[in-house]
Amino acid sequence: MRGSGARRLWLLVLALAWLGPARGAGVGPGDEAEDGEVAEEEEVEEVLSDELGEEDGVLVLHEHNFARALREHRLLLVEFYARWCRHCQALAPQFAQAAATLRNESGELRLAKVDAPAQAALSREFGITAYPTLKLFRDGNRTHPANYTGRLDAQGIVRWMQRRAGPSAELLQDTAAAAAFVTAQDVAVVGFFKDLRGEAAQAFYELAGDLVDVAFGAAEAPELFEAYGLAADTVCVFKKFDEERADFPLDPARGLDAAELSRFIRVHSLELLMEFTSETSDRIFDAKIPHHMLLFLNKTEAAQLELQGPFREAAAAFRGKVLFVLVDVSGYGAGVLPFFGLTPADAPTLRFVKMETNRKYQMEEDAFSASAVSAFVQAVLDGKVKPNLLSAEPPEDWDTKPVKVLVGKTFEQVAFDETKNVFVKFYAPWCSHCKEMAAAWEELGERYKDHEDIVIAEMDATANEMENIAIRGYPRLYYFPAGPGRKMIEYKSNRDVETFSKFLENRGTLPEEPPVVPETPKNATDTEEPSPPGTAETRDEL
Repeated sequence: MRGSGARRLWLLVLALAWLGPARGAGVGPGDEAEDGEVAEEEEVEEVLSDELGEEDGVLVLHEHNFARALREHRLLLVEFYARWCRHCQALAPQFAQAAATLRNESGELRLAKVDAPAQAALSREFGITAYPTLKLFRDGNRTHPANYTGRLDAQGIVRWMQRRAGPSAELLQDTAAAAAFVTAQDVAVVGFFKDLRGEAAQAFYELAGDLVDVAFGAAEAPELFEAYGLAADTVCVFKKFDEERADFPLDPARGLDAAELSRFIRVHSLELLMEFTSETSDRIFDAKIPHHMLLFLNKTEAAQLELQGPFREAAAAFRGKVLFVLVDVSGYGAGVLPFFGLTPADAPTLRFVKMETNRKYQMEEDAFSASAVSAFVQAVLDGKVKPNLLSAEPPEDWDTKPVKVLVGKTFEQVAFDETKNVFVKFYAPWCSHCKEMAAAWEELGERYKDHEDIVIAEMDATANEMENIAIRGYPRLYYFPAGPGRKMIEYKSNRDVETFSKFLENRGTLPEEPPVVPETPKNATDTEEPSPPGTAETRDEL
């Protein structure tokens, strides 16, 4: 990716992944987002024909032509979207690009879209609860569409569809075919099965359809078992780096566990030491390895380059548990430094990140030998190291304005003051949702500035961290009621001053009222700032 715009997108990915991972929330196609925009149903009154129209090469479907589209296209990937949904807007150019690529390659692979709020009957029929939702319809089957499981970018969509158009794994008939297949790929996965029609092999084929970034082959010939030294069903990952081959033997009693095999393939498709670049970032975060160990160095300095060897050596013992990542502060990695409170002058240095909680750890004094790195990583895993919490310096006037400005150093004393009811907005400076509600938050501060027992505050969650609270997605609103017990209540309703006030007047709850459908989704609770297509698979929920 080139240009300042692309760089800003990748910085957003990093903020969501290493500092506020939308991915860490596990939201993807077929899942419901934790928060979402509320949509009203819009019944279309005009009479529509069954003609199939197009926009940017994407079929435009509605209740009257949906059945015809299924009849005429063997594989049809349908996006259920809402016009106001930011994630849908971000996906639109990628979806159109994928549609054009697939149409040029094959007439049987088509993409389509449905304006879900306007087509309420279709939305109800297919259980649409979030936007965008993508479903694959095969051979005209309307009752059992498959959920889309790929990346939300053009290349990911194309690969996912291509994998479903033909065999998901190439049949390898003999040793020559197998050798050629393995040699042609940087990473190749081959399933060796005594019976390719058995349950284990079928589960393997199904998994191959989802992991579209890796080439899959299948073999059952006895000569291939002998050539690769195998006696029983085994899945092998062949690669042109590290140990070159990793085996996943199948337990005859349990069969093939697709989740375990998927994780095995993702882990062993990565190098022991991954350099963080625009080309590798997707793979780094998609591997879903729970912890990352980062080496920040300046690749223009020869002395620092020598640190890679012992760092890689330490990685071997933690494969699958901790992903070791190299970050070049003189290149692409420079963009992530602010998120760790670092500057290029701090290199070389080490940081450990727990992806689930977003906690970062550092040595008391950096030591780069393999033994020192291994000992540090193990100590963090054993819970013997306290996290290193970021904190900005408090502004001199932090408590003089209606909205108090909190930082990591002042958060505890303000939020857990037993004499105050404290309402805090956790935000990111680049987050558009945060900017949209800024005026309402300032007005709320003005309204309660003279209430001695109520504090309205905000904190930049990208520059400040708290020991027992992890912020994922922005903005996040939490209410800390007065009294003992360190209680915390998350606010999840409309982001307007009147609703905020009701929440405060009722001491952290909202009075029950009949549900009201808003005229527009503007003031409804949004998902966190959307990430670039194909990185964080966030969606808006109804």
